[in-house]
Amino acid sequence: MPETVSATPPSPAEHTCWLPRHRKSPGAARRELRSFLADHPDSEDLLPTGELLLSELVTNSVQHARTARGRLIQVRFGLADSLLRIEVHDADSEKPALRDASDSEEAGRGLLLVHELAAQWGCCPRIGGIGKFVWCHISAEAAAA
Repeated sequence: MPETVSATPPSPAEHTCWLPRHRKSPGAARRELRSFLADHPDSEDLLPTGELLLSELVTNSVQHARTARGRLIQVRFGLADSLLRIEVHDADSEKPALRDASDSEEAGRGLLLVHELAAQWGCCPRIGGIGKFVWCHISAEAAAA
């Protein structure tokens, strides 16, 4: 079971952790998000959508990022005015793309879920480093819908 490699000191509005590129890292990321949001009692409406979209973004990084062995994934959470920001950083510069998955395919709908459920989402190059980060915003209004 992957453990977080390091975490930032607790902050009321932000949290960062590093995870290995491992199939169990989406679960570890969800635990980090639950712990982060537990410190913000008014944010419980953000948790179900946040967990789902975080799982999709971390899974994409684990499965699709072409990086050197041993590279880690950085996960960041931010909370401001009932808006949850999730970022997943990896060392692959290739941007993810929405695609159409056929009804018979068992995978390939992760970014579609992010696109449909997030208030906003995007992908940016990492400043001062290699790779990219994919981010999404989850609002309390969108999460309740």
